[in-house]
Amino acid sequence: MDLSEFRREYLKGGLARADLNADPVLQFSAWFEQARSTDIADPTAMILATVDSNGQPSQRTVLLKYFDRKGFVFFTNFESRKAQEIKSNPRVSLLFVWLELERQVMINGRAERISTAESAKYFMSRPKESQMAAWVSSQSHPLSSRQILLQKFQEMKTKIGEGKVPLPSFWGGYRVEPVEIEFWQGGKNRLHDRFRYTRPEGSDLWTIDRLAP
Repeated sequence: MDLSEFRREYLKGGLARADLNADPVLQFSAWFEQARSTDIADPTAMILATVDSNGQPSQRTVLLKYFDRKGFVFFTNFESRKAQEIKSNPRVSLLFVWLELERQVMINGRAERISTAESAKYFMSRPKESQMAAWVSSQSHPLSSRQILLQKFQEMKTKIGEGKVPLPSFWGGYRVEPVEIEFWQGGKNRLHDRFRYTRPEGSDLWTIDRLAP
């Protein structure tokens, strides 16, 4: 299938150096609020890229649950593929794609587990059915049929009843501490605007560079 003629112009506006906040987390927060105020279905959706011990990258979509200057937090099963790859190589990349705004944000950094207390606080805020789903899904492992998954879920519902769902020891959050954040704004004639914030690990000082599109 030839898709060479499938294209459109990016005309929603540019991005100037003077428009940027000196703090990339505050800049991200401003863009995120704009994304959240539009009709974007899942503004918290981000692509998480990891690399295994053989150097093979893999990607999947996860949801951002909160962020601050310390980093960007998502949750998963610690036995999943992503978690196993983070264990062998904690350097990861996040990508937000807000095409309705003709914007992308890429975040590179190091992923580390958050505390059990912090994971428990979020876990208890989830709907009860989602809490139980975390228990019954052996994430990323082979599953012979969906029916087995549904059967395990029903057994879990019967077992828990009206009781509380405990936090699984194999489930929790990761915080990605950024060392590089790039903001991309689409531009006419493919002359996009790209600005990259970088800092050494452990430093609070950010440098901003404009990149060629």
